[in-house]
Amino acid sequence: MAWVLKMDDASIESGLVHDFDASLSGIGQELGAGAYSMSDVLALPIFKQEDSSLPPESETKNPPFQYVLCAATSPAVKLHDETLTYLNQGQSYEVRMLDNRKQDELPELTNKMVKSIVRVVFHDRRLQYTEHQQLEGWKWNRPGDRLLDIDIPMSVGIVEPKTHPSQLNAAEFLWDLNKRTSVFVQVHCISTEFTPRKHGGEKGVPFRIQLDTFAQGDAGEYTEHLHSASCQIKVFKPKGADRKQKTDREKMEKRSPQEKEKYQPSYDTTILSECSPWPDAYVSPNQAATPSFASTPLSTYTTSSVPDSESSSPNHQADPVSLGNSEQLSPTATIQDAQKWLLKNRFNSYARLFSHFSGSDLLKLTRDDLVQICGPADGIRLFNALKSRSVRPRLTVYVCQESPQESPLLKRHANSENGEHIIPCSLHVYHALYLEDLTAAELIRKMACVCNLPLGTINQVYRQGPTGIHILLSDQMVYNLPDESCFLISTVKDELGEGLHLILK
Repeated sequence: MAWVLKMDDASIESGLVHDFDASLSGIGQELGAGAYSMSDVLALPIFKQEDSSLPPESETKNPPFQYVLCAATSPAVKLHDETLTYLNQGQSYEVRMLDNRKQDELPELTNKMVKSIVRVVFHDRRLQYTEHQQLEGWKWNRPGDRLLDIDIPMSVGIVEPKTHPSQLNAAEFLWDLNKRTSVFVQVHCISTEFTPRKHGGEKGVPFRIQLDTFAQGDAGEYTEHLHSASCQIKVFKPKGADRKQKTDREKMEKRSPQEKEKYQPSYDTTILSECSPWPDAYVSPNQAATPSFASTPLSTYTTSSVPDSESSSPNHQADPVSLGNSEQLSPTATIQDAQKWLLKNRFNSYARLFSHFSGSDLLKLTRDDLVQICGPADGIRLFNALKSRSVRPRLTVYVCQESPQESPLLKRHANSENGEHIIPCSLHVYHALYLEDLTAAELIRKMACVCNLPLGTINQVYRQGPTGIHILLSDQMVYNLPDESCFLISTVKDELGEGLHLILK
């Protein structure tokens, strides 16, 4: 049943709320719900919150700049989704740079140039994490090519356009706010180049075109961030974007009017929406003008800053050689400490990727997360390092140094019935040595550390055999030692008075 509300001009003039009360009260009575007051409805908290949440028109703030990509948006995008624009590979597309400042807004930019960095980046977060590896793979398959270029002859108003050989997906330029400026960009990578091909191919991955604009600082470098905006795109082979646009349009024409209402109309141009600056968009005055997309090269850090572990076991003996070993990352580690830990553990190629991760953030990542971010090899290695997972040592040996003196802490006194003291009982403390190479040299070095003996003072090491004979320690003997063997270490001075002999009993 449809209800029709009829109101004459006289009733409208007498007051809107009064008329609603009179008209709707009849409906309430007919439905058996009692009198219905529109005034009470308008007084509900939800309507008050909605009214208070709407900022005055004078308080709405427009971005200081606006960038418009001259390419049509897809009609097959739902109302509340971000726009999607199709581009042809290698084709020049205009991006209009508009000064949108109000009067007296950012007056320090008057009669000055600003710098903008345009780049093509991945839209999917999964590919953003592995950006460096993805771009390196593309570079390997397409040597000498770039992902993004500026069509300088067609561009208007740009000054000093620059690209860098190591930054294949970014370019920069200066422009005057008082002049008409348009930069023409060419995207050379297609979306399917970063998608595994299965059964003849899959849908390509979306990219983003992003612009970051900077003002000149006191040091003369363009490092003061002003504005960032981006839009979602997909890149097809030449004329492929036109075919895709036509296909989407034909699909929408076949839909019912009710279905069409759920989708956005296709616009002739694409307005880039505001976003956060790209993570490495900020550069220091000492760095190159264009931010680098490549991670820090291995040659930046010397091998001495990445010490190799003497033993992969978490409980190995802390001898002087192993004091430089990497420690387990603490959950309370700061972002700076986490960066140092990554470098010490030979994960410097991922230092930029985890530049905002603290120790707690890294430890919360699962094995699957790290494999997805770093790839199978480095992901598993990083997971094992974070969880202190290590390779089981090939041989464990327990040793204790013989000493004629006993510590007072190890003596136990008690009175017998006749008042005499019981003979003190000593406790032998053993040290665990974890061997990886199974050589006599490794065992001797670790025993020297336990006994606090300079390695150069040890002449020979013997193992006491049957009937008390002394057997010279060799690599073959160490290789055949049973796991978890126990030995007492006895020191004997050399007959010539130069150095010592060690005897394993």
